[in-house]
Parts: sequence; structure tokens; C-alpha cells
Amino acid sequence: MGSIRAKLLPPALAIAFAVLLCAVTLLFSGSSPLEALGAMVGSLGRGTTAVDVVNTATSYYIVALAAALGFQMNLLNIGIEGQYRLAACVAAIVGGAVTLPFGLGVVVTMLAAAATGAAWVGIAALLKVYRGVSEVISTIMLNALSFGVIAYLISSDMFGELRGNNIGTPYLPESSRVPGFSFGSSGTVFGMVLVAAALGVGYWVLMNRTRFGFELRASGKSPTAAAAGGVNAKKMILVTLLISGAVAGLAGLPELLGRDHTFSLNFPAGYGFTGLAVALLGRNNPVGIAFGALLWAFLDKSRLALDNVGVPSEIVTIMQGSIVLSVVVAYELVRRVELRAEQRRVGGQNPPGSGEPRPVSAGGAV
Repeated sequence: MGSIRAKLLPPALAIAFAVLLCAVTLLFSGSSPLEALGAMVGSLGRGTTAVDVVNTATSYYIVALAAALGFQMNLLNIGIEGQYRLAACVAAIVGGAVTLPFGLGVVVTMLAAAATGAAWVGIAALLKVYRGVSEVISTIMLNALSFGVIAYLISSDMFGELRGNNIGTPYLPESSRVPGFSFGSSGTVFGMVLVAAALGVGYWVLMNRTRFGFELRASGKSPTAAAAGGVNAKKMILVTLLISGAVAGLAGLPELLGRDHTFSLNFPAGYGFTGLAVALLGRNNPVGIAFGALLWAFLDKSRLALDNVGVPSEIVTIMQGSIVLSVVVAYELVRRVELRAEQRRVGGQNPPGSGEPRPVSAGGAV
């Protein structure tokens, strides 16, 4: 029961605090918090907003899974933004260059994306393992480099095609596209939502039912103890980052295979940094990440409805930012409360004079 409370209470407190902060901000600005909330929730029943939320959450979910893999081992893969965009670009080039039977073309495109993401983060992984370079620094620098590589690849001199004021890769053939689930005038849900769900299941199995997952979590909690148990730290860092990059490489495919069918200058950006926040909010749990992705996508898509009631849409940015900041504080507060409760429970079982050893705190005081 305590474990469930420790997992659910922090994000709930963070969201409640964010809502309260935004409500106070709206009151001071002369707007009605209830009217703003009603407009945001009501937007789900109009147009394609609900479907757009699910589609956007699909990409957020995949990106967050990639971030969570690194978090489990205390690795901060800041370069997911560059990894998924470069992977989508290469996948569009590969998928557009070959015509294969239906299904096989999708598989080839997905493999190209995963391989590109893994190869790109592999640079940072090798630098960390063999030169001790922080993955935070190297992945940030690789982000900037990836944007230049993308611009080169989609130029008209390479693989790009000029279409009006935009430039992009050739359109994918039908065999490399993933059909969606149509809901009529409400829009079409990307077929890649099933792949995202499969990745979530695979992530859970990897972390909880395999030796590799156990060693990964053990290395994240105590590298010294893991090394004493025979875990190869360098190998774990390398493999973990490669898997993280491969998953990140798939994050751009929902739009590529389900809607755009080309990589252009207008390709969605910013998913990489959002995924870090979603993984943090979901506590690296695949179910928690799913709820976090849906919440973040809802906030993104419903902000347009605020203009209709005269509320600044920037209030959504305030809410998202306060959620990220407060969830970190909430997790620490709940952890300390749980630790003190456990200490009191153990102390009650072994009172002074009973002959049983008393618990020793981290500082060594009884």
C-alpha cells in the first residue's frame, strides 16, 4: 500500500499544485479559472481535438520511454530531440527509395529509424564509456549537429524535393505507410499507437522480467554494489544508451507513417524535451508515462480553446512548467515521509531494552 501511495501521491500533488497556481494567476489577471477549465475540457468534444490528443500522446509516450530507459540508470539522454528527428529523416529517405510489399516496407522504414537513433546516441555512449565525457554535454552538442545533418540531407542537392516554399524528402509509397483508425469527422488515430503500446509492454518486460533489466536498475541504484556483483558498468551504459536511442528513433514515425509521409521543414519538433518531463511525471512506469503523455498532449491541444474565452494560452505553459518543478519536490517530500514512517515502524517493533538491535540512521545516530 505504501509503495502505491509513494508512486501515485507525488504526481497527484504536483498536478494539484499546478492547477492551484494557475487558478491564482488567472484570478489576479481578472479571468475565471472555472471558465478556462471548462473551455479546455469542452474542446475535447469539438472537431478533431480528442484524436489529436491521442496522436500527439503517442509520440510523447515513445519519447518518454526512451528517456525512462536512461533514467533507470541515472543517464540523462538530452539528445532525444536530435535522435528522433534525424531518425525520421533517414527513415523517410530509405522508405521513399524502395518499393516493397505492404508491411515489409514499414518494417524496413522502422528498422532504419531505430538504427539511426541508436547510431547517433552511440557516439555519446562511446565518449562516455571510453573517455568519461558526460552524456548530458555530448548529447546536447549532438542535437545541434543533427539539425545541420538534417538540413544537408533534405537539401535539393541531396535527397530533398522543393515543393512551393517548403522542401522535403520524396513521399513514401503506400507499402511504407501505416493506416490509421478512422473516426469520421473526428479524425484518424495513427496506427502507430499499437506500436507505442507494444513498446510499453516490451519496456515493462525488459525492466521487470529479464536479467538485463535487473542489472540496469541495480546499476542505477548503486553502481558500486552492481559492480561488486559482477555487472559490467561500461557494457550497461553502452547498451542502455543504444536501446534508448533506438526507441527514440521511432518517436517521429507516427506522423511520418501515418500522416505526413515525408520529412520536411515543418516536421514536428520539441518532442524530445517534452518526453523528459513526461517520463519524470510518470515515474518511469509505462502506465504512469501513458497518463503523463495524455495529460501533456491534452494541455498542448486544448490551449487553443482558451483564446475563445479571452484567457491567455500562456497559462498552459505555466501549468506545464509548474508540474515539472513541483513533481520533483513532491517525490522528495513523499520519500522522506515514507522513510520516517518506516523508521518509526521498525523502532516500534524493537523498543529500547528489548535486546534487539535498534535501526541506525544514515548519519550513524541511533
